Amino acid sequence: MQTTEPTNISNVLDTLIVGAGISGLSLAHAMQAEQESNQKPWQILLAEKQGRVGGRIVTSSGDGFIWEEGPNSFSPTPALLKLAVDVGLEHELVLADRRLPRYIYWQGELMPVPMNPQAAIATRLLSFPGKLRAVIGALGFVPPAMGNDEETVFEFFQRHLGIEVTQRLVEPFVSGIYAGDPHQLSAAAAFPRIVRLADIGGGLLAGAVLSRRMSVKPTAPPDPKLPKTRPGELGSFREGIEALPRAIASRLGERVKLNWHLLSLRLTEGQTYLAEFSTPSGNVCIESRSVVLTTPAYVTADLLQPLHPQIASALRGISYPPVACVVLAYPVEAFKIPLRGFGNLIPRGQGIRTLGTIWASSLFSGRAPHGWNLLINFIGGATFPAIASLDKKQIAAAVHQDLCHTLLKKNVEPKVLAVHLWQRAIPQYTKGHHQRLEQINQGLQQLPGLYLCGNYTDGVALGDCVRRAFDCATNVRQFLQKQKINNSNSNKK
Repeated sequence: MQTTEPTNISNVLDTLIVGAGISGLSLAHAMQAEQESNQKPWQILLAEKQGRVGGRIVTSSGDGFIWEEGPNSFSPTPALLKLAVDVGLEHELVLADRRLPRYIYWQGELMPVPMNPQAAIATRLLSFPGKLRAVIGALGFVPPAMGNDEETVFEFFQRHLGIEVTQRLVEPFVSGIYAGDPHQLSAAAAFPRIVRLADIGGGLLAGAVLSRRMSVKPTAPPDPKLPKTRPGELGSFREGIEALPRAIASRLGERVKLNWHLLSLRLTEGQTYLAEFSTPSGNVCIESRSVVLTTPAYVTADLLQPLHPQIASALRGISYPPVACVVLAYPVEAFKIPLRGFGNLIPRGQGIRTLGTIWASSLFSGRAPHGWNLLINFIGGATFPAIASLDKKQIAAAVHQDLCHTLLKKNVEPKVLAVHLWQRAIPQYTKGHHQRLEQINQGLQQLPGLYLCGNYTDGVALGDCVRRAFDCATNVRQFLQKQKINNSNSNKK
């Protein structure tokens, strides 16, 4: 195939964004939104390898069911809400009842997660000594960390709150967010705010009190244009989360290029970037003043190997374990209890391989026909990577077997709606994560105009992705404006 080279400076883009997941789409939207107030808009292009936008966001439907095969809900952060309003989804937003309980499956029984002090005192999930140990640790009576080595999530929470809280609450929570191993994840990287509280006050409760006293920055009033939400609520859209990336892409229009596979990226003598793509119409070269890679760490590593091997090496240190999303439906009469809640998580060591189950038809209305319950299950992760060696029938059977122990009162054949195996699912913030990020950032200083905006840095939730994309868009605009001023000054000379 022939490669098309740019012929003159008017063909040079301001920004090339690679990857049309929520990060790339949010960033492109932010760049476009700023254009509306500019006399000369930024020239941007968003390239996506797949034939669809959304990345890991996958909403499917059939037989009267609507389900997610990637992220299942989101915390309605201000940035995410603003994005939804900007693209016309304000009236499509649905919020789950924050009073719905969460459950932990422990020793053959579903137990509600204590969400307030009274519930924490009454819960049977922890023994009296376990509760006492947690209170003493929260107040600051904590043994010192062992040595100067970086603490894992398990080590940090065991030291502060005791073994029971760590095994019965923290471990399943880690499974729900990262599908990770608390013995491998870095506490400072995976839970930076909590670790910061401990650093401030010596204990978590003392740190929270001191943090509030030290915070003198006034809280910004809520934006009246945004939908009103309350703490603890989770959000989605009537037709599923994929409505958001589709709406953003619709606004971007021809700036989005699907089935564009980035083959290589190189720096030109003029300090621009030349990207070669494989496209449905042949190989194409795009020249751009700035480039943002929103691709996963392992993809980004391959792209940057020729440009900067040290950055590529650090990126390859970020692992992504396999996770299977298994969507099953059962008649309501098949369950031990009425399903009213967010769902349940399962600590390791309970003889159950499934990490957790979202009670999707309880969380959001209209997700299942009358008389049916819809369950979205996750299995695999860092503690069960062998899930990748099983076929879809075996994975569905394994989850069904687990549900017969946790939720079902009789062995009823499930309606299998989907088995989606993500071979590389969620980036793991393991020990040494901050050092890897520092190595990456130092390398990027040698590549002006190149930005990385992926969920392998500082937060894997949808709200984190949108927040990070908006921040990155600000940095890109500042770079372009500075470059524009420098070029103007050079021309005057």
